[in-house]
This record gives sequence, C-alpha cells and structure tokens, in this order.
Amino acid sequence: VDVQGIGYFLFVCFFIVELICSKFRHSYSLIPSSGEGQVLVIHGADYGRHDKTTCSDGRAASQLQVVQCSSPTSNDVVAKSCNGKNSCTIPASNSVFGDPCVGTYKYLEVVYTCQFQTVTCEGSQAKLQCGKGQILVIHRADYGRHDQTTCSNLQSDCMLRDVLCSSPESIKVVAESCNGKNSCTISATSSVFGNPCFGTYKYLEVDYTCQCKYLKQ
Repeated sequence: VDVQGIGYFLFVCFFIVELICSKFRHSYSLIPSSGEGQVLVIHGADYGRHDKTTCSDGRAASQLQVVQCSSPTSNDVVAKSCNGKNSCTIPASNSVFGDPCVGTYKYLEVVYTCQFQTVTCEGSQAKLQCGKGQILVIHRADYGRHDQTTCSNLQSDCMLRDVLCSSPESIKVVAESCNGKNSCTISATSSVFGNPCFGTYKYLEVDYTCQCKYLKQ
C-alpha cells in the first residue's frame, strides 16, 4: 500500500516489514505508532539496495544496477532512534546512513515488532491479554527494582533505595506460566519469584507480544 507517496508497507502477523523509498530531499521513514501501551522493538534495518524492482518507479536503469548495497550503520541508527518508543520518524537519506553506493537509488527496510510493556507493583496481579486467535510470547520479565520512582507511592525512602534488585527466576516463571496462552494472570509477589532484596518494595516488569496462533516460523 502506498501511503502518501512515502513508503511501501507489508504487514505480517508477528513481524512487520516496512520499505521506505529514498528521495533526494525531505525523505522520511514513518514507522507507524504502536498501539496503546506498546513500544517499538527493532529487529533489523538496512539502507541500500538488494534487487532491481523495489522502489524502482520512475528511476533510470543505471540507478538500479547495484544490488549488493548496504549501509553498515543502518541497524544501529534505527535502533537508537526508535527502540522503546511508541513511534518514530527517520530520514531515509545519505545524510543519516552514509552513501554505501554512490549513484544508486536506495531504500530503507525495517523489521520490527510492537511489544506490550506492563508494570505491576508488588502484591498485585499482572494480567496479560491477547486478542482472539493470538497467543502470548514473553520477551522479558523482571521482578525487582531498578529505580526509585516506579511503584513508589506511599513507600518510605528505605523501601526504594536498592535499585540493583532482580530475581533471576523472573523470565522462567513468567514464560512457563504465560507462553502460548491467550491470556494469563501472575502474582507479583516474592512467594512466586523469590525475594531478591529483603526490605525493598518491588515490582514486576513484563515485555510481550501477541503472535498469531497458527503462524509458522
């Protein structure tokens, strides 16, 4: 689908691939906003050219001949600009990525997912839910404390001081309880995860995606 002449989008159930044609001026890669409560996770990015057909409309044959063209900075640039954000905008241009093949018309390809991020304060329950026909895939889980502001309401200073606190069982516990299910509920308590820091008020962080149930890898 051509969106306002900016790029070409192919939406796959789990991974989203986006192709953005370069322009000589004012070219931007518009990565759509994630849903509410979701953040972007960049899995790969490539600015260059790998075939003669992508982004070829109106281009001279001489601009499409080089098909082994890739900027080595692509992934780092996009990841630093977009990871953890709800949406981001990047110029698909040589000034951002360098020019890996002078005289060749290039495009930016980005593969990303939109991950849900939840935070559940100690003593409460984390409720993870996917849409109909989808299953949970847990990417990260951490029961502990890493700052003095999260879940700090009504807590004394001494309960928030230890910010190097993490249960090593976190990802295993959440993955075993939730992976492959449409929804799950898990208690953010030391009885479930163990107590990695006595006297500290903790919280459970979970990053997950919802994958189509019958998607074959």
